[in-house]
Amino acid sequence: MKSLERRFQNIAQRNTNFSSYLCFTRAVEGQGFNKQTIRRWFQKLVDKGDYAKSEKGALLRHLDELSNPVRKI
Repeated sequence: MKSLERRFQNIAQRNTNFSSYLCFTRAVEGQGFNKQTIRRWFQKLVDKGDYAKSEKGALLRHLDELSNPVRKI
């Protein structure tokens, strides 16, 4: 099992009332995953009913920013 998938499963198991998107958001936050990894696992782990198809691009950009936050100097 890959680290993102493992993190997602652990979060989902501990928080049964969270949507799959919220669990995924918590799993990527601050972890430095690359865009390709985020997109691949988003497709596999997040229920399509948790987001509007028209918002998918914006959600993925947001997840990229959460995973790789800009560092302040």
